[in-house]
Amino acid sequence: MDDRIRFIEHQGKQILLLDFSHANAHELLLLLEQLRITVAQHARESLVTLADLTGATVDHAVATKIKEVLTLDRPFVKKTAWVGTESVSHAFMENFETFSQREIVTFKTREEAMDWLVGD
Repeated sequence: MDDRIRFIEHQGKQILLLDFSHANAHELLLLLEQLRITVAQHARESLVTLADLTGATVDHAVATKIKEVLTLDRPFVKKTAWVGTESVSHAFMENFETFSQREIVTFKTREEAMDWLVGD
């Protein structure tokens, strides 16, 4: 699962890819903990992140962990974009933003999200 959280390059800039696609709830909980540790090793406001939740299982336990991680990694992340959120309940998405006090911008494709992340 190590390759699910990794840096990719887009237009000469680094993006931290969070490939949560098709992960079950147990896998997501493990990945979210790994993400929390990874992000905390970087400088404040130094990261742009792209989360892909396509086909992922986001249950109540996962939603709670997402809120926790979003809050804890807020100081380190400048911008975040998400794709594949169609299967995540609208209530969860609203709750993530409200709880973490972060804007989560969603896109239909990774390419659109990456373009936005590296733009000024």
